[in-house]
Amino acid sequence: MALRTEDHPRTMPRIVRFDRVQRAAHWANALLFGILMLTALPLYFGSLADVVGRRALVADIHLWTGVALPIPIIVSVPGPWGAQMRRDLRRINVWTKDEVAWLRALGQRAPKVIDKFNPGQKLNAIFIGGSIVIMLATGSILKWFRFFPVSWRTGATFVHDVLAFAIFVVVAGHILFAVTHWDSLRSMIKGWVSEEWAARHAPGWLREEKSVAESSD
Repeated sequence: MALRTEDHPRTMPRIVRFDRVQRAAHWANALLFGILMLTALPLYFGSLADVVGRRALVADIHLWTGVALPIPIIVSVPGPWGAQMRRDLRRINVWTKDEVAWLRALGQRAPKVIDKFNPGQKLNAIFIGGSIVIMLATGSILKWFRFFPVSWRTGATFVHDVLAFAIFVVVAGHILFAVTHWDSLRSMIKGWVSEEWAARHAPGWLREEKSVAESSD
């Protein structure tokens, strides 16, 4: 049961948003992304490479961190421990007509009912998930190039570089949003949000969780 009301009268009623498995997967993924981004800079910019030095070591760290990038997600999905993660993945992949209208309006029209994740958060999750797959594939082609034709290598270089730039932009925006929205950030640190926050930012999800809690009583 996700709902949890604190006994202390001065404490707001809380609702669990992310369990420990989800939070661990998120922070492990964030750490790996951070290493990849830091090691990418001296590999791409020659002036930084001269300052950092040991380019071969930086390249190896970048490579094997990229190979490890999907592991936190893969480990957190199967088994009984991944039940909440699987539910949230299904939420991300389901778009209502209202959310599609928001997408077509380029975010200018707010959805009438917001689920656990708003359309922007869903897009971010889809982008990051797709980026992991594409960057792993293109990075593998660049590393083990002898197994692929020249046209593949050329395309992989272009896609890897362009997508890397997009990832820097999206991750910077994600961090900026997180540090300016403490309640959302706290849910990824401690796991919970207040019911008041859920009522304002995810009313559809709050009604669903209350319905589940009432039916289990």
